[in-house]
Amino acid sequence: MAQDGNAAPTGAELARSTRPRLIAAVAGSNMIGGLTAFAFGVISPFPAQPDNETGLLLLNLAVFLILGPAAIWLGFTWARRAVADPIERWLLAERPPTEEERDLVLRQPILVAGISVNLWGLAALAFTAVNATESAELAASAGVVALLGGVTSSTVAYLLVERISRPLVARALADGAPVKPVAPGVALRLMMTWTLVTGVPLLGIAAIAIADLSGVHLDTTTAVAILMLAAVGLVAGSLSTLVAARAVADPVRAVRRAMGRVEEGGFETRVPVDDAGEVGQLEAGFNSMAAGLAERERLRDLFGRHVGHEVARAALEDEVRLGGELREVAVLFVDVIGSTKLAARRPAAEVVALLNAFFKLVVESVESHGGWINKFEGDAALCVFGAPAPAEDPAGDALAAARDLRDRLAAGLPELEAGIGVSAGRAVAGNVGAEHRFEYTVIGDPVNEAARLCELAKRRPERLLASAATLRRARDSEGERWSLADEVTLRGRDEPTRLALPVAR
Repeated sequence: MAQDGNAAPTGAELARSTRPRLIAAVAGSNMIGGLTAFAFGVISPFPAQPDNETGLLLLNLAVFLILGPAAIWLGFTWARRAVADPIERWLLAERPPTEEERDLVLRQPILVAGISVNLWGLAALAFTAVNATESAELAASAGVVALLGGVTSSTVAYLLVERISRPLVARALADGAPVKPVAPGVALRLMMTWTLVTGVPLLGIAAIAIADLSGVHLDTTTAVAILMLAAVGLVAGSLSTLVAARAVADPVRAVRRAMGRVEEGGFETRVPVDDAGEVGQLEAGFNSMAAGLAERERLRDLFGRHVGHEVARAALEDEVRLGGELREVAVLFVDVIGSTKLAARRPAAEVVALLNAFFKLVVESVESHGGWINKFEGDAALCVFGAPAPAEDPAGDALAAARDLRDRLAAGLPELEAGIGVSAGRAVAGNVGAEHRFEYTVIGDPVNEAARLCELAKRRPERLLASAATLRRARDSEGERWSLADEVTLRGRDEPTRLALPVAR
């Protein structure tokens, strides 16, 4: 099965490559959240001169020094035991995931972001409680600052972990995408990106405006904090925008490349499903579409092998209905001589092999001259020229195919002899049968005459006979290769038929 991308790595290789990247992503996202919280803390519009400023500052610092390392240890331990270790055990086992393991892989970005939210929520409660001893306003300010840092940290963590986890998701979804999206959709991811790029910096600007309207003096420290907030916003915003854009653009680009290969006939092309949200549904939908097209092409080919590619094409392109239309056609009928004795003298498998070799030459000759095999009848074949697709010179095509077939049989299959009859004229071509089961065929005098000429040719040394009427309908270039012979009354016919024989080379 063709896929977009290189060969998939082993589970052990995925485990080794993703763990350090996930650790760096979580650490970096929390650092960005911490810088955001620090910048907001400096420019907070609430009272900047508490009664015990030094003591309160030391108390907040002590809480940070105690709570920070504890939160880091708790966060990594929680994430490792609840998420990372079970996923690594599955990867190292080199087997398809269970339902629980697949769900864990798909929800990994949400779970990691949720752990970050919980820890930052605890930090918000702690700093709110510490600063509540001074004033309710300062406590609320500290809690809001911690929550804003948590929003930034969790959003960046989700986007980074989602990006890093794509190879894991592709492996977990190798057997099929979930019916419903598990991860946030494109709209929610863009909203998360907006929160980092626009929402948080706007809150900082609003805080500065509130502070100015409240009469708070903005000193040099505040200006530095503002610059820091701007820098954090630019870095986090650029990073999150890039990650969010690539989370959508990369799969769409892969699907677009795969569609190009499908347009060129590569119906076995597939793309890895590496997203648990709407984008993953798109990837899975493309794979289903490509599988459907491959099945449709296989059925078209199989249908064409059974009824002829011209008939199959006409059936697929036009409305199928019973009945037919009068067409100018030519008919070639070919039948093996002595097939009954052949079946009696040789094993069945050998007889089938000989007949297959015989029909292979018939198909090659007829199709190379624009005809198609209407049906195989035991050891005979009925071949039609001029239907269902019209031809400029059906009679000439049939005569040329008959000469070519006689030469091919003599050179390629001398142990089999066959009689060949060719006729041309007006006949009804169309679908015959019932609504639920029918076949495309040709009915008319040319069919009967070709069968009788074939029957007669089996008893004559030329092994190939055509009617003079067929010769008259053929163009001069083909007619010159034939000569008129005697008249005979064919079996089952009242009027005599003038025969035509190929000119001896």
